[in-house]
Amino acid sequence: MAVCVAVIAKENYPLYIRSVPTENELKFHYMVHTSLDVVDEKISAMGKALVDQRELYLGLLYPTEDYKVYGYVTNSKVKFVMVVDASNTALRDNEIRSMFRKLHNSYTDVMCNPFYDPGDRIQSSRAFDGMVTSMMIQVC
Repeated sequence: MAVCVAVIAKENYPLYIRSVPTENELKFHYMVHTSLDVVDEKISAMGKALVDQRELYLGLLYPTEDYKVYGYVTNSKVKFVMVVDASNTALRDNEIRSMFRKLHNSYTDVMCNPFYDPGDRIQSSRAFDGMVTSMMIQVC
């Protein structure tokens, strides 16, 4: 089950963070921000291969005892981070990849909104929030 979804701007500040158990919200914020170091390492290790290959999915960033953290980066260097419950063994890599594609498509829809100012937090998009909620419920 996905417990946290985050969209991080190019300059590494959060545009959107949503977590399911709100009592552990600070813990998930910490996990998302610590994963940004791993994302930067993977991007720099790929170097030009990332541009040539157009592979946006970074895969498993790091596992913890209770959770697994996955990453995805767009061509504009916006990062998507998803924290998944480690006890869910039925969730495969292809399903995580398709969830990131859905998130990326929905983010693109938000960016195409003429009333959205790029770089602002994603707060007023009910469609984006609903898609994230359905993605978290779907994985359960």
